[in-house]
Amino acid sequence: MELISSAERNQLFESFAHDAFHLELRDDYSVPNEEGPYGDWLKGTVDDSFMEPWLQLMRRVTDSGKAVRRVRVVTEPHSSYIRWEYATTNVNEEAGESIRWLPRHKLPAGFGLPVAGNDWWLFDDKLLAVGHFDDAGRVLGSEVIEDPTIVDECIRVRDLLWDMATPHNEYKP
Repeated sequence: MELISSAERNQLFESFAHDAFHLELRDDYSVPNEEGPYGDWLKGTVDDSFMEPWLQLMRRVTDSGKAVRRVRVVTEPHSSYIRWEYATTNVNEEAGESIRWLPRHKLPAGFGLPVAGNDWWLFDDKLLAVGHFDDAGRVLGSEVIEDPTIVDECIRVRDLLWDMATPHNEYKP
């Protein structure tokens, strides 16, 4: 399997036409550029400046009329990482993203997740960027998938979970 880097995946935001959707399924992400800000937040210091490149990209994309949405499927009670993510979500939404939360225990019984239960971005209902992680939770890269059968399954899951999930401003952990 060939993986693209996070930077290459972010280039996909420059070329999609209408909608980008992210399904997040992990309760912790070991992203190197987040380690310092996350550690600082645990000690009571808030500094979201590390997010600025992403926020600039989101503003550019959403100001042009494109939608960027996320559903975060989370375990309750939340891990400290998810509490930090919740605390920073307003910054993402101010940049134009729409984010919803879905407690993991509210997934339908026997619900199967496509692409081996990995996180994914779906662009314009045509292209997937499926995240792959090592055993320590560090991002290895994204697998690009355009197989219509797999894409259709992800569209079905997106639509179901988006409707089930609670908008950020209404979700109270």
